[in-house]
Amino acid sequence: MAGMRKEYNPNRVARRSRRPVVYIVCEGKETEINYFKHFRTRNCLVNIVPIPSKHKAAEHLVRHAKDLVKQSFSPKDGDTIWCVFDRDSNTNEMLSNAEKYAAAAKYGIAFSNPCFEYWFLLHYIDHVGYIGDAAEALRLLREPGRLENYEKAHDVFAALFGSQDAAIQRASKRIEKLGKEGTAVLSRDSNPCTTVFQLVEYLMHQNP
Repeated sequence: MAGMRKEYNPNRVARRSRRPVVYIVCEGKETEINYFKHFRTRNCLVNIVPIPSKHKAAEHLVRHAKDLVKQSFSPKDGDTIWCVFDRDSNTNEMLSNAEKYAAAAKYGIAFSNPCFEYWFLLHYIDHVGYIGDAAEALRLLREPGRLENYEKAHDVFAALFGSQDAAIQRASKRIEKLGKEGTAVLSRDSNPCTTVFQLVEYLMHQNP
């Protein structure tokens, strides 16, 4: 009869679509969060998930990534997970296991050797010499003409943005060189290197 409401049928209700979410699971509580939050836009939903200290080893971080983002992760909606971690005390075996698990789970990896700040350093100089540890990376980053007053709690995205393309090219070239040498990127032997540029390029692609 005209004017009567149709009986509700849940099978007829179209599933509401949503934009894909990029989940960034990271070991840092300040540096990575301050940097990646700037990629959040209306077209790119970024959810940054810092991990508990008990999962900071690369292998544990990757294995528990899905648990950390909980039920909100939906691959069928285009969601992706990226794991961000440094060399730290991870052994080659631990890094290799993390890489294998991430590949099987289809997670992205943004790895830095020795630390995330090497990615920042590449915005200023094409540094390919061995960097002993995070302290040395910070010393290089704080040299005159760079981020002289840098501290981990600082938000340096604006200062780096103009040199982002140069940093991507330098990081990519370094990874290519390691490949030609037969050196595994996710290993202690790849010092210095970073694949953070791959995550940056992915996020930029979400914002054409």
